[in-house]
Amino acid sequence: MVELGVFFGVLGLAALWMVGIVLRRGKRRTETAEGLLIEQAHRQQAASDRASYSSTAIHNSLTHGNEYRP
Repeated sequence: MVELGVFFGVLGLAALWMVGIVLRRGKRRTETAEGLLIEQAHRQQAASDRASYSSTAIHNSLTHGNEYRP
């Protein structure tokens, strides 16, 4: 029974340690113009991917093959 308590204690400490790392890291912003342009391009690509690969787009397409096939 003691081993079980030690196990859960170590598990709890590991969880608290990971939460501390995530909270300490915070949400950093990019300051340079190059970084902002890269972030903007990634946001646009993610939005395009979400629209292209959504369930509606996949299941309601006319063909189920690869659209980039020659």
